[in-house]
Amino acid sequence: MTPIPLSLYIHIPWCIHKCPYCDFNSHEIKNITNTLPEASYIAALLHDLEQELPYIWGRRLHTIFIGGGTPSLLSGQGMKQLITGLRERLPLRPNMEITLEANPSTFEQHRFNAYYAAGINRLSIGIQSFNPRHLRILERIHDENEALQASNIANKAGFENINLDLMFGLPEQSIDEALNDLQQAIDCNPSHLSWYQLTIESNTFFHHQRPKKLPNNDQLANIQEAGITLLKQHGYHQYEVSAFAKVGKECLHNRNYWEFGDYIGIGAGAHGKISSNEQITRYHKHKHPNDYLAACNNGTARAKSHTLTTQDCVFEFMLNALRLKQGFNKTLFEERCYLNATSYKKMLEKAKKQGLLIETEHYINTTPRGWDFLNTTIEHFL
Repeated sequence: MTPIPLSLYIHIPWCIHKCPYCDFNSHEIKNITNTLPEASYIAALLHDLEQELPYIWGRRLHTIFIGGGTPSLLSGQGMKQLITGLRERLPLRPNMEITLEANPSTFEQHRFNAYYAAGINRLSIGIQSFNPRHLRILERIHDENEALQASNIANKAGFENINLDLMFGLPEQSIDEALNDLQQAIDCNPSHLSWYQLTIESNTFFHHQRPKKLPNNDQLANIQEAGITLLKQHGYHQYEVSAFAKVGKECLHNRNYWEFGDYIGIGAGAHGKISSNEQITRYHKHKHPNDYLAACNNGTARAKSHTLTTQDCVFEFMLNALRLKQGFNKTLFEERCYLNATSYKKMLEKAKKQGLLIETEHYINTTPRGWDFLNTTIEHFL
């Protein structure tokens, strides 16, 4: 049996301003210099990792992803301390993918030079839009010039593997404005683009005060169809619902999620998934930074954990794997879930009869209709 890949997710919970669409565990911090507890938080992250080590003895990391919040608020020296601490506790493969999420407003040449020197080799830059009006609606703290300058600073620092995050379906956004955003992103020549629709999540400001004039379903479909065509013309292939990459530049970390791999989660509110003895455990850490810091010091970083049931495994696997454009190999399900096809056979047959899924000797994949109505397809496995 092929070993299950293991990744590491590190959560940095602070940001300068909480965006109205954001449902991540992020907390505003107004004065970075005086109030960001960088040193104590990095120490807590490493204590947290030490508490996870007994669950993954002998396993090597596949990828690392530092997300948030705004991880690029950390100083260059802080990032060096963090990466050095990881290397002291875990065997890291040479040139493994280490991604850092970054906000364009934090881009300073010396800071990103230091990130690159510390071992970060992939950036994911949260652009969201280049349009000044839409940036104001989204309450982004950067402007269009900072968005454009971010890629230049990253390139000068040595980064060759760069993702740009971009949204469509914004309030009052026309198809031309959406495609203009996408073309500007393409012109920056990133190796990867995450292009996804704005969704109104519960527990966000937009949920409580819904923005006006959101594009309707027909407009969204037209934007998506034209955008995918544009991306394909410029050499970006779609390998997941909202992920587009140049050849050989898929995000290995996110792909591990979609293929139901394992991952350690450290940091405030971070989630993890670990497979052992043919059982799969999910857990999360204390959410508020102050609670998290106290728990790490007490050796109790995990807030809760639970073992997945058979039905949990089937649904969660399908929820992730069916997002991949090429579908999944049946043996992957068996290896990652410790189950055989009988556990999903009835649900699969129902979806096949409705023209949503297709099954071959080795693969299960969505039909064009199943891809267009992916949520409905996945609901068959609830």
